[in-house]
Amino acid sequence: MLKIAWVTDSSACINEELQHHPDVYVVPITIIFDNQEYRDGVDLTPYELYSKLKSSISKPKTSQPSVGQFQALYEKLQYSYDYIISIHVSSKLSGTYSSSFQAAQQIQKPIYVIDSKVTSYPMTALISEGIRLNGAGTEIKDVVSSIQKLVDKNKMYVIVGSLEQLYASGRLNSIQFVVGSLLKIKPIITFNNGTLAIYDKVRSERKALHRFLTILKEEVQHSTISEVYLLYGLRSDKAQVLKQKIESLFPSLNVLTYPFSTSLGVHTGEDTIGISWFNN
Repeated sequence: MLKIAWVTDSSACINEELQHHPDVYVVPITIIFDNQEYRDGVDLTPYELYSKLKSSISKPKTSQPSVGQFQALYEKLQYSYDYIISIHVSSKLSGTYSSSFQAAQQIQKPIYVIDSKVTSYPMTALISEGIRLNGAGTEIKDVVSSIQKLVDKNKMYVIVGSLEQLYASGRLNSIQFVVGSLLKIKPIITFNNGTLAIYDKVRSERKALHRFLTILKEEVQHSTISEVYLLYGLRSDKAQVLKQKIESLFPSLNVLTYPFSTSLGVHTGEDTIGISWFNN
């Protein structure tokens, strides 16, 4: 088994198992709010962010980790590992992948930088799969190739809690924002090769959640899915209700729930809920 360091950024939702894994390293995204800088997942929790949003007139922003931050980490890790695999939030949403890639060019140790083309827990799932493959004795080139192939098998759909926050972040164009706001439409957002795109438009959250179930049903009929990830801003209760419905409809599926990171909450809002899986 190779000695591999696994690096990601804080937009990933690292589960408890990987939080305590000695070979997993998370580089925090910076959140700028009320002229203060916070490290995502270190200095500011999602709950604290949403509380601040209710009492502040300023809008928070995020800043990608610098090339120097990644380079410093890679320089440290190169002496303890055979390889470094660095998996990051979609390059179409953040410059984090670019910072990581540029830093990797400065290091002699082989570093594989992978664009997840997504965000949140699916990034963590990619790391877990890579660790599993390495534990099975898979060669490094095949570990990297398998992860890259898995990237293109991910499906993710999101009901954004705050169109205003998403628009302010620059991830939603003005026409989509105006139409969604005036008509009270709940757009279902998906990832199209790493870019946010509107998959469907419904008139209420209830209908949007029902649409999640119909999308999943269609996928189950045509693909082999073993796990489903439910992602939420602050409303874990909504995720639990949806989890129960999915488990009732699809008893064979393993349904996991995870919160969005603080840095993602800056752009989406506390009422955001998403669903994701990998087609096998």
